[in-house]
Amino acid sequence: MSKRLSTLSILVPDYEAGIAFFVGQLGFDLLEDSDHGGGKRWVKVAPQGAETAFLIAKASTPEQVAAIGNQGGGRVWLILETDDFGRDHAAFTTNGIVFEEQPRHEPYGTVAVFNDPFGNRWDLIEFS
Repeated sequence: MSKRLSTLSILVPDYEAGIAFFVGQLGFDLLEDSDHGGGKRWVKVAPQGAETAFLIAKASTPEQVAAIGNQGGGRVWLILETDDFGRDHAAFTTNGIVFEEQPRHEPYGTVAVFNDPFGNRWDLIEFS
């Protein structure tokens, strides 16, 4: 029996803001957007060709709203691997992504931290 991590939930203030960021700014594919009634939707996005997707989850309780942008407790918790750091860094910058730092070269690869519009911290990384 094999297992894999297929989908992770990420809290956002609303579905459209999540889609705008993941699809519009990061260039992810919109895999599914199904209406489940009562204001709930099943919205899945992923980088092209990725096995793992995000379920864009609209925060609906005070606890969930408080956790938007802080699911990693203030540290980088999302790592987006690329095969061409320069291409994606330039595209993200053009699309309004705000990087906390200039790209840096580490023994393991090229990396820079960026923030999504919800407050989460990400690494964009090309491993050596």
